[in-house]
Amino acid sequence: MRFVASFALTVVCGWAAPDFAGSQRFLQTYCKSCHAGKAAVGGFRLEKVASPESFATAAQDWSRLALRVRNGEMPPKGSPAPELSAREELARYVEQTLRTTACASGVGPGPAPLRRLNRDEYTATVQDLLDIHLDIGHALPVDGAGGEGFDNAAETLFLSPLHSEKYMETAKLAMDFAAKEYKSRTRILVAKPGPGITAEQAARKILQAFLPRAFRRPVTEAELLPYLSLYSAARKAGEDFEPAIFFALRGALVSPLFLFRTEPAETVDSYALASRLSYFLWGSQPDELLTDLAASGKLQDPEVLRQMARRMLKHDRSWNLARRFTEQWLHTRELAGDKAPDAKLFPEYAKDEELRGDIRIQPQQFFREILVRNLSLLNLIDSDYTVGTSNFSKHFGFKLAVRANASKQPQWVELPKDSNRGGLLGMPAVLAVSSYPYRTSPVLRGTWILDSLLGTPPPPPPANVPPLAETAAGAAPATVRERLEKHRASAVCASCHSRIDPLGFALENYDVIGRWRTEDAGKPVDNAGEMTDGTKIQGPAQLKAALLQHKDLFLRNLTSKLLGYALGRGLTLRDSCTVDAIVAEVKAKDYSAQALIEGIVLSTPFRQKERPKEKKTS
Repeated sequence: MRFVASFALTVVCGWAAPDFAGSQRFLQTYCKSCHAGKAAVGGFRLEKVASPESFATAAQDWSRLALRVRNGEMPPKGSPAPELSAREELARYVEQTLRTTACASGVGPGPAPLRRLNRDEYTATVQDLLDIHLDIGHALPVDGAGGEGFDNAAETLFLSPLHSEKYMETAKLAMDFAAKEYKSRTRILVAKPGPGITAEQAARKILQAFLPRAFRRPVTEAELLPYLSLYSAARKAGEDFEPAIFFALRGALVSPLFLFRTEPAETVDSYALASRLSYFLWGSQPDELLTDLAASGKLQDPEVLRQMARRMLKHDRSWNLARRFTEQWLHTRELAGDKAPDAKLFPEYAKDEELRGDIRIQPQQFFREILVRNLSLLNLIDSDYTVGTSNFSKHFGFKLAVRANASKQPQWVELPKDSNRGGLLGMPAVLAVSSYPYRTSPVLRGTWILDSLLGTPPPPPPANVPPLAETAAGAAPATVRERLEKHRASAVCASCHSRIDPLGFALENYDVIGRWRTEDAGKPVDNAGEMTDGTKIQGPAQLKAALLQHKDLFLRNLTSKLLGYALGRGLTLRDSCTVDAIVAEVKAKDYSAQALIEGIVLSTPFRQKERPKEKKTS
C-alpha cells in the first residue's frame, strides 16, 4: 500500500486538500497585493471569491484563478511565490469544490451549440449521401482542435469566407462525379420525365427523396421550393433535365441545413438524436435504419438506443470513431507532421511506407477491437494481446502469430509472455510521438502519460528553460538520462521533473521508433525511476502495474475525453456529474468498453439539451 500511496502523491498531487479557510490564507498571502481594492489588476478582486457561496456565484472566477495558479502565472515573477505543492493543493481543492457545487442539483443537460460538419464529417457524409468513393474534402481547410482537444468541437467550427468558397467548389466536384457514376445516379434519379410525368413532377419527386437524406430530417414544402426554383432556373437557361436537377442538388450541399447539424431549439428530437448517435459512432449521417427508428419515435427508447449503439460499433463505419478519436486523444496524428522521426537517423521508418502505415494504424485498430469485442478498457494500459502484422515481428524482434495467408493485414494476436508490448505504452506510434524526432525524451514521455492517460498534466515549464545540453566535442558520449540529470540539477526544475521523469525513465528501453534497446550511447539503459518519497519503479512492466493501481483516474480521463468527443464541445463543470455517473457504471461492469459507449449515449447531456434562457423584457 505504501507504493500505491506514494504513486498517488507523486503523480496526481494527492496532498491533503485545504479547506476554504486555507484557500483564503493562500490568496491573502500571495494575491492580495495585486488583487485588492479598486485598483485590482485585471479587474479581478479577491472580494469576488471571499465566501464559500462564491463557488456557485463566481465559478468562472474560481476556475480561472485555479488555472493561473497551477500554471505558475500567479503570483507574477518577482513576487513571493508558493511552492509547487502548495499551488497544486489550492488548484486541486478549487477544482474539487467547483465540481461538488455544480453537481449539488444532480446530473443535467448541457449546452448544444450549433456546429458545422468538420472536414472529415463533411467528406464521409457526402460519400454516404451520394454513394461515391472520392476524397472530396482534401481541399477544405484543416479544422483546429477545441473543446476537449478534438476537431469536432463546436467552439472552432465557424464558417469563414474561405470555407464558403471551398464548399462551392467541392459541391460542384461531388455532383459532377456523382452524375457520371452508375450507383450514384441510380440512388439519386428516382424519377424521370415520362408518360404521365412532367419534368417538374419528376424533379419534385427527386428532391423529395434527396433533401430529407441530405438535411437528416423531414423537409417542409417551404424548404423544398428554393431547390425546385434552382431546377427551374437551370431549365430556363437551356439546361436539359439531368444537368438541371444536379444543379439543384448541388445547392443542397452548400445549404446551412446540410453544412450544419441543426436541432430544434427546445429539445433533442428523434432526428437530432439519430444524428448525434451517427456522428459520434460513425462520423457521418444516419443510415436508413436509424432514420426509420427516428421517424417511428422508437429511438427515444433507451433499450433501442443501446441496441443501436452495439450494432453501430460492429459496422465498418465505426472505424471513423476509432481513427479520429484515438489519433487525437493520443496525439499520434502528429506523426504525419513535425513529430515524424528524423529520416536520416531512422531510415528504417522513413523508407518503409508499409511499416509507417502499420505503426499509425495500430493504436486505432487496437481501440476498435476493444470496443467491438467488448473487452476491458484496462487493456489500454496493459494487455496480453495487440494488433500485429508481419512487419511488427521484425520491428519488435520476436515472432507474432499472424496468419500466414494475411500476414500483411493487421490482426488481433496474442503476445508472448514478457514481451513488453501490451497496451498503448508498448506501441511505436505512442513512443514516437512522445519523443523528439531525433532522440527519446523521458520528460516528453512522462508528460504524455500524465496528460493523455491520467488527465493530470504538469504545469508548463517556466520561461527561458535552456535546452538539454549536447555532448561536447571530444567528450565521451552521454546517455539521455545523464544529460537530463544535469539539466534538472536546478531546484526550480527538479520540483516538476521529480514527478515527470520517473515515468519516462521506465520507457527508456524503447528508442524513438519503439524498438527495444538495451544500450544508449554505448552504455546500458537505466530504466529505473524513483518517486519523491523514495518509492522505485523499473521498466515498462512496473510502470504499467503502477498505472493499474490508478485505473479509476485513467478511466475518468478517458470518459471525459470520449464524452467531450461525443458531445462535440468542451465539458462544463456540471458535465463532471455525468462523468462520475458513467465511471461508476463502467466500474460496476468490470471496465467494459461497451458500457462506456452505452453510458455516454444514454447520458442526459447526450439525449437532452439546455432550454434557451428567456430574454428579459424591459
